[in-house]
Amino acid sequence: MELLKKTNIDFIGMRKFSFIASGLMAIIGIIGIIAIARGTANMGIDFSGGTEMQIKFAQAATTQSIRDALAKGGIKEAELQEITGGNQVLVKMHKSTGKSADQVADALKAGIPGNTFTVESSTEIGPSIGEKLKQDTIVAVALSMLGIILYIAWRFDFKFGVGAVIATMHDVLAMIAVFYVMHREVNILFITAVLTIAGYSLTDTVVVFDRIRENMHKSLKDPMITIFNKSINETLSRTIITSVTTFLAAVSLFLFGGEVIHDFAFALVVGVVVATYSSIFVASPIVALWEKRAVEKAEAV
Repeated sequence: MELLKKTNIDFIGMRKFSFIASGLMAIIGIIGIIAIARGTANMGIDFSGGTEMQIKFAQAATTQSIRDALAKGGIKEAELQEITGGNQVLVKMHKSTGKSADQVADALKAGIPGNTFTVESSTEIGPSIGEKLKQDTIVAVALSMLGIILYIAWRFDFKFGVGAVIATMHDVLAMIAVFYVMHREVNILFITAVLTIAGYSLTDTVVVFDRIRENMHKSLKDPMITIFNKSINETLSRTIITSVTTFLAAVSLFLFGGEVIHDFAFALVVGVVVATYSSIFVASPIVALWEKRAVEKAEAV
């Protein structure tokens, strides 16, 4: 199935604009990473430590009434997420509040006396566990980047490996930038989404790289920029179909998946868009320019 036929778009020629846009996203992403490392970003209790409770009420209760009941009990900094169906709510409190699950239950009993409830789950995470999760996350991302560059370098060439890693790092930074700017919570589900998109981005990039390698062997006399543009255009239909399909699945999760995975689904939506962009406008132009300079250097000698 071909959505587009015989396109002839100069993607490599747009590299100045794409590099500027990608550079801005990367800078914001780096600022976001610094904020995460310092703990000034909107960190989930997975990393900062705290208490998470899932509560089911016998009757419908609005988040505002729950918030008012908690405030009367001295709990003013709790985060509430309404779970669709079943009169359920998710209560999150950071360790800095100094409040426990028992105090939340007592506050709700006093503030909403006519509505009984049950605590379906209660999880407490200490700061030391949160710090370990943060360290494990850094290791996981670093190992994935190393694995990518080794795999691409083995299958294609070292230049392609570097291009793939830069594109993948770009995707990670772009996702962090969006979450940081929108002040969305950074938690384990977000990290899961980041690693998922890293794999998706790599798959998309490999398809383009495979066609580039094939055309490099077929068209030995053509300029490198022409070969890369031709290869991207030839795989453009496949890229769009795959991306749109994945995007629609991610949007469905975002709209109908419920509050618990809302941020995870949003990260996937952002990641699919960014990964598609990077496989065309980041990975390929970097390798194209590197290959072009290598050819010009060889001809000069």
